Amino acid sequence: MRKLLVGLLAVCGGLSILFVLLVFAISLSMRTSTGGVPPKTILEANFETGLIEDVPDDPVAKALLSRITVVRDVVDALERASRDDRVAGLVARLGGSGMGMAQAQEIRGAVRNFRAHKKFAVAFSETFGEFGPGNGSYYLATAFDEVWLQPSGDVGLTGLIMETQFFRGTLDKLGAVPRLDHRYEYKSAKNVLTEKKYTAAHREANEAVIQSWFSQMVRGISEGRGIPEDRVRALVDRGPFLGQEAVDAKLVDGLAYRDEVYEKAKQKAGQDAELLSLGQYLERAGRPHSSGKTIALIYGVGGVQRGRSGFDPLFGDLTMGSDTVAAAFRAAVKSPSVKAILFRVDSPGGSYVASDAIWRETVLAKKAGKPVIVSMGNLAGSGGYFVAMAADKIVAQPGTITGSIGVLGGKVLTTGAWDKIGVSWDEVHAGNHARIWSSTSDYSPGERKRFEAALDRIYADFTSKVAENRRLPKERVLEIARGRIWTGEDAKRLGLVDELGGFSTALKLARQAAGIPDTEGVRIVVFPRKKTTFEAFMDLLSGRQSEPGENSASTALLTRTLELIQPIARQVRSAVAARGVLSMPEFTTAH
Repeated sequence: MRKLLVGLLAVCGGLSILFVLLVFAISLSMRTSTGGVPPKTILEANFETGLIEDVPDDPVAKALLSRITVVRDVVDALERASRDDRVAGLVARLGGSGMGMAQAQEIRGAVRNFRAHKKFAVAFSETFGEFGPGNGSYYLATAFDEVWLQPSGDVGLTGLIMETQFFRGTLDKLGAVPRLDHRYEYKSAKNVLTEKKYTAAHREANEAVIQSWFSQMVRGISEGRGIPEDRVRALVDRGPFLGQEAVDAKLVDGLAYRDEVYEKAKQKAGQDAELLSLGQYLERAGRPHSSGKTIALIYGVGGVQRGRSGFDPLFGDLTMGSDTVAAAFRAAVKSPSVKAILFRVDSPGGSYVASDAIWRETVLAKKAGKPVIVSMGNLAGSGGYFVAMAADKIVAQPGTITGSIGVLGGKVLTTGAWDKIGVSWDEVHAGNHARIWSSTSDYSPGERKRFEAALDRIYADFTSKVAENRRLPKERVLEIARGRIWTGEDAKRLGLVDELGGFSTALKLARQAAGIPDTEGVRIVVFPRKKTTFEAFMDLLSGRQSEPGENSASTALLTRTLELIQPIARQVRSAVAARGVLSMPEFTTAH
């Protein structure tokens, strides 16, 4: 048995090494640093693959996420190109991006800035939704000078819908009983397990968000296509639009295939113009903001958890680890060259304790004389807002989901589900409240009292810190908190954020806070420093960690192998044992 186990681990280790070597080889083969920027260039972008905020220092993450464009890369490439005489214009493919509202607005802003420097921008789509919605991608396309549609394509401009899955019926069939509570009525994440449809408060909050998004979309389409807003609303009610109907409605400029659109772009730029992807251009031309006084850029992406930031290779999720983010703040504060900190947040929340640890570092950074400016992505809710609220200034896109100042917690009793498959449980314990978090035992009156006290304590702390950090009366915070989500547009009206915009707006505020004149250059430095693929690969093989003492060199490779295998093994085990009980962090989609 021992020999079999050793052999299995050896095989797993060997496969892991081969996988990392393959990743490293692919990364090297994809490098595009050779060559320069042609004297007449058309930038090429593909926004159908979606966008991400950050790629962690993890070889697996780098391999799995390499095809997906980073938001900052798009913004930086277009900003650099807007002042580059070698770049004539931009051609972008759209149609099914899956971007969030705030991400679409970030790219819209970058495209509009690019056009403001007398550069052309052409959008092409095979279809904006093939028997499906295409609202978001079309909304993004209207920031371009021209929008071209393949003759067989459609414009799925049909309005927005937000749908939520509820699993209470599933839990009932399985015999599982949710024992969850919240502060307060708008804190709706638990509803997917405790309800079968929207509560009045849940519906009210979602309707407010969808109406705000819809108004922003209508306004953007109106400005981009030169169509009055009431006319845009009427068109939405008639959608979707088939081919020529979209042309007749002035939603697109014409019908053309990809080769024809590219030919038109070359005619604008000159027939000798060459195509260059945004990534290639950025690597060859270099990023803007590469010299001058230093502004630190720290990412807080994914669910908030204690420990180090990470990447789940099974689900592709990023996590914001309090140890990693806090260490980045401390390093930025310690660096004498850093004049301000730009904190990019995109998070649905998570651990209260981890969020509080990160919040503390933002407070200490300010006390040390390092201004903190937060730039919010698609989502800065609950713990995602907690880590941001102490900043000197908070910037959000109009469509950023923000707020959800509240708390929820509890457990699901699973004894009934185990009974259905013949599994029984028994226990012994010491201490009156030893069973408080057990999924096979309901709360006793004393345990319930302690649980409720914990929720009250967290809510009181959260709302008090919002009042203090945002300089709002506590009574006003209690009115707008209650676990409710807001769009960035509404959050600004309520005083939860300071400005509407993206990276460029946040950078401008960071300059001002640090006292750096607009005439001076700034250098944006990411904290912690990003490792190259080679460095990450060597760290994996040598067992080096970002913090010492976690793994010895002799066990590092085996540890990493098991980290990759274990999540899959746990899923298989859970599927067999629990007959498909699912635990999902997000259930709501809008399109």
